[in-house]
Amino acid sequence: MHKRTLGTSGLQVSALGLGCMTMTGGYGGRPERQQMISLLHAAVDRGVTFFDTAEVYGPHANEELLGQALAPFGDRVVIATKFAQDIDPLERKPRGRMLTPDELPRAVEGSLQRLGVEAIDLYYQHRVNPEAPIEEFAGAVKKLIEAGKVKHYGMSEAAAATIRRAHAVQPVTAIQSEYSLWWRRPEDEVLSVCEELGIGFVPYSPLGKGFLTGTIDASTRFEQGNDLRAQIPRFGTEALRHNTAMVDLVRSLAADKGLTPGQVALAWLLARKPWIVPIPGTTKLHRLEENLAAADVTLTADELTHLTRASADIDIKGGRYPDFLEAQTNL
Repeated sequence: MHKRTLGTSGLQVSALGLGCMTMTGGYGGRPERQQMISLLHAAVDRGVTFFDTAEVYGPHANEELLGQALAPFGDRVVIATKFAQDIDPLERKPRGRMLTPDELPRAVEGSLQRLGVEAIDLYYQHRVNPEAPIEEFAGAVKKLIEAGKVKHYGMSEAAAATIRRAHAVQPVTAIQSEYSLWWRRPEDEVLSVCEELGIGFVPYSPLGKGFLTGTIDASTRFEQGNDLRAQIPRFGTEALRHNTAMVDLVRSLAADKGLTPGQVALAWLLARKPWIVPIPGTTKLHRLEENLAAADVTLTADELTHLTRASADIDIKGGRYPDFLEAQTNL
């Protein structure tokens, strides 16, 4: 597996990481724990060194899974986790509010315990809390870094101006936001700020929550209450029927090159910037291997230009989140 460095931080990771959220639920059902441990071990065996989780995934169960599965590998792996919401430690449910800067020491201690590590490699603010200045959160993370509890500071779904303000207090190593051929808003401002400030960029949902793999169509049904895509406007029946133009674009090029649509979508992202590290998630070994093979795919300049221009011209129907969740992004 090729390696990449997140910005100018010196944090080196595999060119493709592994998003682990769905290993404890999220896209329907709850995978068997031992199977997910085996999958995480398989990822390490295949060269993956970058693993992404969050306190709210589960909640807590995802961090515990990674802590158990990755314990044998020590410094060979980089684990990123996130803070944002206040989680009830007994009921393991969000309590309806976001953390304040003074609560970060408690939050980080919980993540450290669940992950079984002495320091968190990359600690993201999962969503910006508009009730407190971002400078206070950056300052709180700075203190955690000085105390040896955290190694690198990250932010998720933050606007360009917010990134600048935080970076002035504590250098930001990575920004994690949704980015793919069918969601390109980071190109408006965020990617240019990352390049200017020497910050790495980590696209989550680089396969459009499965849509860009070509395995989802208008007949696909998502389980209410267990699959978050059931709440997402882009995954409504009519929206899916309309949005097939995007999959057709990727599928056509994939067929010409003997690749899968997902591999083309990931290769396009990897070609955007050398400091971009996508984190596709999966619960299946064959999908893991398919995704990782994209790190060795080279698209020609003409192919990249065609994908970039054509995807910009395709009108995508439906929001990427329900309104109440979209309101928590790009702050």
